[in-house]
Amino acid sequence: MLDDIDRRILRHFQADPSLTAAELAERCRISQGVCWRRVEKMQAAGIIQGQEAVIDWAALGYAVEVSLRVTLDKTQSRAFDEFTAVARQVPEVIELQTFLGRVDVRLSVIARDMSHYQQLYRDRILTLPHISDIEALMHIARVKSEEVLPV
Repeated sequence: MLDDIDRRILRHFQADPSLTAAELAERCRISQGVCWRRVEKMQAAGIIQGQEAVIDWAALGYAVEVSLRVTLDKTQSRAFDEFTAVARQVPEVIELQTFLGRVDVRLSVIARDMSHYQQLYRDRILTLPHISDIEALMHIARVKSEEVLPV
């Protein structure tokens, strides 16, 4: 279970993962050794799973984002596994989620423009295995995108 010091470490670490151990310890008002041991303990427990760079794909020229809701042909026993294995290989698929319900899979797809998206859709998406139905939702605006947990 996390105590107040662990939560403080996580709050500061989430706010700025580039902090050095000394800076993190100073902000948490604990010694560097204590801070480092607690971070290592949380890493070993799987609470802290790593750090990642967040890249603004729009700044790299990707202006279109589409959410695709996919229903699979569930008469095929390996439909989920085969679909997700092939979908993972499409570089423009930036997120893949599976669901229980009417929609089986949601793909987030990025493209440089509508022409690029149309090409991706025809050549890569529609050729994915076991698609029974597909619905496209054009992304308009990101209202909230937050990875920080309330600890």
